[in-house]
Amino acid sequence: MLKKLRERFGNEKGFTLVELLAVIVILGIIAAIAVPAIGNIISNTKDDAHEGNAIAMIEASRLAYANGLETTDDKYTLDTLVSEGYMESVPNDPVGDGYDGSASFVEVSYSDDSADTYTATLQEVDSGTTYIDAKTVKNLENSDTTTN
Repeated sequence: MLKKLRERFGNEKGFTLVELLAVIVILGIIAAIAVPAIGNIISNTKDDAHEGNAIAMIEASRLAYANGLETTDDKYTLDTLVSEGYMESVPNDPVGDGYDGSASFVEVSYSDDSADTYTATLQEVDSGTTYIDAKTVKNLENSDTTTN
């Protein structure tokens, strides 16, 4: 019986220690490359979400201005845009704490040639971190925004 077991398992082939270590090293290299790349993708997605929220605020401000909504200091705050129905709700902050409705605003610079300029500022509610600082739609679409 012992002879039969030796014959049976004697022909079994497996991986050597060197082969297993080579696979582990390759997996480690792949992980070292993939983890930072995924982190950058997540960070870029959050930046894009802030930019999209700022563009939504600018478009809501344009509509409010076209409808004749009065501004305070030529600014439409996020709270005003929501309370007056130009935005359905305060946009979700991708970082998680939420935007400060009174400190997040769109400033309107009026021009005689109908080329009014709208610049958005988005600020976090608790820490006061500014995600978007006085950016126009053109600036938002053509540049990178950094999340603090």
